[in-house]
Amino acid sequence: MAVVTESSEAIVIAGGGIAGLSLALALKQALGKAFSVVVTDPALTAPPRPDNRAYAIAAAAQAMLRALGIWEAIAATAQPMTEMIVSDSRNGDAVRPVFLTFDGEVEPGQPFAYMVANGALVAALTEACRAAGVVLRGDRVRSFESGASGVAIMLADGERLSARLLVAADGARSKLREQAGIGWVGWDYRQSGLVATVGHERPHGGRAVEHFLPSGPFAILPLSDDGRLGHRSSIVWTERAENVPALLALDEIDMLAEIERRFGLELGEIALESPVSAHPLGFGIARSFVGERLALLGDAAHLIHPIAGQGLNLGLKDVAALAETIVDAARLGLDPGAAEVLEGYEQARRFDTLAMGAVTDGLNRLFSNDVMPIRLARDLGLGLVDRLPGLKRFFIREAAGVAGEPPRLLRGEAL
Repeated sequence: MAVVTESSEAIVIAGGGIAGLSLALALKQALGKAFSVVVTDPALTAPPRPDNRAYAIAAAAQAMLRALGIWEAIAATAQPMTEMIVSDSRNGDAVRPVFLTFDGEVEPGQPFAYMVANGALVAALTEACRAAGVVLRGDRVRSFESGASGVAIMLADGERLSARLLVAADGARSKLREQAGIGWVGWDYRQSGLVATVGHERPHGGRAVEHFLPSGPFAILPLSDDGRLGHRSSIVWTERAENVPALLALDEIDMLAEIERRFGLELGEIALESPVSAHPLGFGIARSFVGERLALLGDAAHLIHPIAGQGLNLGLKDVAALAETIVDAARLGLDPGAAEVLEGYEQARRFDTLAMGAVTDGLNRLFSNDVMPIRLARDLGLGLVDRLPGLKRFFIREAAGVAGEPPRLLRGEAL
């Protein structure tokens, strides 16, 4: 293995989303002045745009954010999930039977997930990175060239950077992954996820609902109280792609009527608190998570269906594993961009990612249809799981990210 010299070293992260900023903060906090950490993304200096996205942050990811000192900045608006129910019916059915319920605690008093607004989390991470000394550049990486001793990086404005390691956190359509010649295996689900914030007059009580419909799941995810009607939830409405243009063309009254057909009346009157945005859904995984002095992070490495709410949490698992790999190597005097070091990250993340991708793909195919024998079989399966407390607890711990031996950050430990 190559050995790091005593001169200042650099790690460049291309992508200023939640995964990229979390990795930058973890590395800077652990390595201090020994390494310069740079994040490049045009969004870092662009005017803020309306953002109605919210994420389910699993218990392990919440522990990591707490260890990074971020949680305190967003805790006031984070909504714990205290219960989850799963139902399966058609839009026109008069009754929506509940086939599966989950108590939303991993341990007594510890919710398995929190709902957090994307904008609030990105803002908190950006401010913490700036305070820690991470260099934030409102530019993008145009190209790079890797060599035995480092990687030469060309920014879009023509400036050149030198680093030991380049991390591609630039999304599912990663240009850096393509430049590295890393293959991508994936497919389009011919579905889109319609996302919006919905106000309602009755409290949700921290309950999340996953309602399976023939076109795909309709999720109601609890948010902190606010808005015109006093209470709010985020919806993630999976719809067939061919129906989406007509839905997005509806005026607010007609759109609200379509949402109400799926949302139901249990929470009383509802109102749109944000515009409805559409996001095409697909599956994809990189043939390798690493290249020469390159590591793929988050959606640049994998893309899964949101049916289980695990997409961001999978990316944060990448952050924890890659940060631990880099920090441990640097403290041993090893080159964090060396192939032997990056292989450890690949091994740590490959199996878990493949397993979660297979699970979400299988669930989407199983539940996004209206074939009667399949519906009967899946409802029977849900009912059986509901009667097996040990199996339900296993699923909760897996979804919360606390099963097995996760990296130190996911256990809430500093690097």
